[in-house]
Formats: sequence, C-alpha cells, structure tokens
Amino acid sequence: MMKTIQLRRFALKLALGGLAAGTLVAGVAQAAPMPGKAAEIAGYSGPDREKRLIEGARKEGPLMIYTSAPIDDMTALTNVFEKKYGIKVKLWRAGSEKVLQRTVTETRAGRFDVDIIETNGPELEALQREKILQPVKSPYLKDLIPQAIFPHGGWVSTRLNIFVMAYNTGRIRKEELPKTYADLLDPKWKGKLGIEAEDADWFAGVVGELGEEKGLKLFRDIVAKNGISVRKGHTLLTNLVASGEIPLAMTVYNYKAEQLKQKGAPLEWFYIAPAIARPNGVAMTRQSPNPHAAALFFDFMLSDAQKVMLDRDFVPTSTKVDTQLNKLPIKFVDPKVILDENQKWTGLYDEIFTKQSK
Repeated sequence: MMKTIQLRRFALKLALGGLAAGTLVAGVAQAAPMPGKAAEIAGYSGPDREKRLIEGARKEGPLMIYTSAPIDDMTALTNVFEKKYGIKVKLWRAGSEKVLQRTVTETRAGRFDVDIIETNGPELEALQREKILQPVKSPYLKDLIPQAIFPHGGWVSTRLNIFVMAYNTGRIRKEELPKTYADLLDPKWKGKLGIEAEDADWFAGVVGELGEEKGLKLFRDIVAKNGISVRKGHTLLTNLVASGEIPLAMTVYNYKAEQLKQKGAPLEWFYIAPAIARPNGVAMTRQSPNPHAAALFFDFMLSDAQKVMLDRDFVPTSTKVDTQLNKLPIKFVDPKVILDENQKWTGLYDEIFTKQSK
C-alpha cells in the first residue's frame, strides 16, 4: 500500500516538474502533430461544428483514451459513441496516478499517442499545469453546473465522485448510524471502520469544515480509540462493505455503492453534510494525433454521455439530466488544494490513517 501511495506522489511530483525530461519513456517517439491544429479544431464554433468533426474524425485513426474509470463504465460510454459516429475507440485504463504519470512521461519524451484523458480532477489539474491540455470550445459547456468549468478551460468536470459512507445492512442497523464525525468516537465502532488509501483531498475538505485543529484531533482520536482499516481502491472498499468484512466505510463513491445496492448487495450509503465531491473530468490533449475525433468525443461527454452516466448511477454535471444528487449540500474539492498543499495533506493522511491501519 505504501508503494502505491509513493507512486501517486511520484506522479504528482513528475507532473509538477520534479524530474528532467529525456529520462522518462523508452521506445520510439513519433512525430508531433502539426502545431496549432488541435487548437483550431477544438476552437471552431460554427453551426456545422459537429458535421466538420465527424468528417474529419472518419479520416483519422482510432481515438485513444487514457482513463481511470472502471472499464465496464467507460466501455458503456465508448460503445454509444462508436455506434453513433462510427469512430473506433481504444482504451488504456489504469489508476489516476498512472494515467498522469504515463501522459506526462510520454509527452516529455516526444511521444504523442493519447487524444483524450478521462480521470480525477487533481490529476487533470496537474496535466493543465504541464500545458498538456487543449481547451475546447464546446457548445455544451453552457449546460453544465458552474462548478464544472474552470477559468483556464483545460479540462471540464463531466461527473462528480461524491464521497459517502457505506454500511453493511446485515451488521449495522440504520438507527445506529453516526450523524456527525464525532459519533465515530463511540466504542461500538471499534474494529468496524474502513477508509480508502488516497483520499487526502476528501480529508482536507472535511477538516476544513470542522476547523483544522479540531478536525485533526478528532480523527486522531477516532483512529486511536477504534482503529481503521485502510484499503487501496474505492471499488475494493465498497465490495468489502458488501461482504461484511468492513462494516462501515468512510470514503466510498456514491455511484459504486448504488451500483452494488441495485445488484442486491446488503449495503446502503449515506453522508454527513456537507458531502465532499471530487470532480472527475475530460480533457483533450494539445498534441492529439486525432484532433477531430478528440473534440467530437469531448462534446459527446458533455451531451449524450451525461444520460449514460446517470443510468449507471454516476452524478453527471449537466443541468439537462434529471438528478437531485448534484443539488445535495456539497463541498467541492479544489484540485489546486491537493496539488499546492499535497505534501501537507498526504502527510497528515498517512500519519493519521495509513500508519495506524489495523
């Protein structure tokens, strides 16, 4: 687990200029796409935008996407895209830290394979700082909630990963649930708590709400009194709740808990207000080798894909889909916080949770 956490820190350091270029990726670099071509295509806003993008995309190669989304969820999206436009899609899937690392190292080595990045907000913000992302003037930007759009325009939030708590209904009764984080000090939670290994951004948001001194002391006390099981991966953590191995998980994604619940798993989810939401998003690369297909897919993610995501229990950011989840009392994670204060919050997270894991 510590090796995985160190990898994410390495990736963030790498993206922020921590390693020299030229020592990064082995292999033959391909020629860079024509400078300015992606910007011209992404910025076109004429009434025939979609027609132009489709025509151009059908003359290009397969669209390459690097993603950290679960493969079944991402495949559901790309299948719709391929069927609608006849554009072939290739996926490379890994954790968000590996998506970041691969994108940066390939770019610095002069290798341009990827067209679209679909991953967590902090990693996308790191790529923006590396000047790897291409702003896209999509006609669907106007349909998104305000928090989904950032001033630099390098990436856009297409969905929200809302951090919630999940509990096994066979091991915990609804009336026993905590109403505040302080309720987790109760001895009845001893040996029953779990948390994901890399949710320092969630932690920063919660502690910010509680007050830093008070919040840090509270979580130190919770772990000291009742222990904590730290697991890598939100899907794994949610499955462990469903199996009963971890009766109450503090940081699972609402969509994954809902997916398992709908499949009959004995779990429910809830939140302690305000719920912390991590924006996940999409970006086109400046050196996209298939810029028409990339811009077309970007538009798709802000339009047709929003309904597909809703059907799969995600929280889409478009106001055109009917969901109450993006209207919850939510505090949005600022990706800049976890980057600019990464050492502080990952250090505190390790100290309080990871190093004390039972």
